[in-house]
Amino acid sequence: MTSTPSGGGGLGIDSRNLQAVPLYRQDELLNWIAQGRHLQQVKQDRCQLTQDIEVRAEVMKVPAYQFLWGDMLAWGVCIKPNAELGVKFMWDAANQGLAPALEQLGRYYWKGILVQKDLVRAETLMREAARLGFQRAQVEWVEMLLQGMGSPLDYEEAYHWLHSTVIGDKAQHQRAATLLSRLGNRMPANAIARAKAMH
Repeated sequence: MTSTPSGGGGLGIDSRNLQAVPLYRQDELLNWIAQGRHLQQVKQDRCQLTQDIEVRAEVMKVPAYQFLWGDMLAWGVCIKPNAELGVKFMWDAANQGLAPALEQLGRYYWKGILVQKDLVRAETLMREAARLGFQRAQVEWVEMLLQGMGSPLDYEEAYHWLHSTVIGDKAQHQRAATLLSRLGNRMPANAIARAKAMH
């Protein structure tokens, strides 16, 4: 599949004013993905890196680029939308252990976005992303447990993960505190103490 973006005129861009955009560094891209800003960045860079992103996803099989390419395909960012192929690339990234890909697929199967709802698959993916330390997945995993998914056997570990994570954003920190309080209400005191003491 070729993904050459439209010429400058088709995008409403004066090609004389285009600046070459350097390829994203791995740490930079992972940071944007964690913040949910990766698609916005591609658009901000006027789709100039579309072919480079495709090559790094399809040929070099770099997980962060597979995830980015999958999201671009799924939502038609800079290229013609192809949700089926997009989800396939997200799975490629998830199968290489990329936590944001595991979390996003878990959320999609949980909510029925692009795919049919599959709560068993959603639990497996979200729990794995949370285990890998991905903050958004740790929060969502506790939400899933509070909605009756998973098992009470998962509570202690989930409590530990969310209790141990450092959250700089005040609103997210408050949300995590509220979720921990609600989860703690379902746990015996000794289980909460063990969860807090885990390393």
